[in-house]
Amino acid sequence: MKRLATLAVAAVTVAIFGKAALAAAPADTLAEVKKKGVLVAGVKDSLPPFGYVDEKSREIVGYDIDFIHAIAKKLGVKVELKPVTSASRMPQLQEGNIDIIAATMTKNPERAKQIDFSHTYFFTGQKFITKKGTVKSVKDLEGKKIGTAKGSTSEQNVKKALPTATVLSFDDYPQAFLALQQGKVQAVTTDEAILAGILAKAPNKAQFEIPSVQISDEPYGLGMRKGDKHFVDFVNKTILEMEKSGEAKKIFEKWFGPSTPFHLKRTFKITAEK
Repeated sequence: MKRLATLAVAAVTVAIFGKAALAAAPADTLAEVKKKGVLVAGVKDSLPPFGYVDEKSREIVGYDIDFIHAIAKKLGVKVELKPVTSASRMPQLQEGNIDIIAATMTKNPERAKQIDFSHTYFFTGQKFITKKGTVKSVKDLEGKKIGTAKGSTSEQNVKKALPTATVLSFDDYPQAFLALQQGKVQAVTTDEAILAGILAKAPNKAQFEIPSVQISDEPYGLGMRKGDKHFVDFVNKTILEMEKSGEAKKIFEKWFGPSTPFHLKRTFKITAEK
């Protein structure tokens, strides 16, 4: 009887681990997307010019969204956009709720252990929005309250660069900027391209500025499930073709103009990492 019980337990264990292994195995997203005819992308919906709701059309538009539409067009499928936050985008991808992340996502080694990234399709650096004339160097931010977004690399970077500062994390960057306007924080920090987009939309933007204080480089990549090689290869091939054809440049200039109001080491330039 003990032998039968042992065998039964072993059988259940094998079944459980077998199912777990199956669930953990990377799906062929490329084939699945083609089959269902829809590419589901996790995007920001309140972060111009990368992803935000257009007042007239009430649709989500932006730099990241144009890249998704280009990839979907190449696939011959429709696009479904799902709003995500910095904290929710990776879990949403890993749980299978979205097929790809296009949400101002910085590539770093820690994230690359959990998901795969496309080539760098945008490059910026982390800076700050402050009241005009209040910040000239990083030292001016020591011991101050600084707002940023939960689950972002900006949150991690500012804690390392300014260990004496009090970092207040909000659901998104517009909320952090509102806190700056209300005097609850002395600065907001994230990638310069995002800060420039927020400031451009602010009715009282003349009161604020983005000082020449940078604490990190921020290369953006499109996020896909770990080991999803066919899909990653397809996306990489597509964005390289977009650069070669001039489509990437066209998208960049559509959202940032021929000459940007902020300094980037690279702009739309695609980087094919080896």
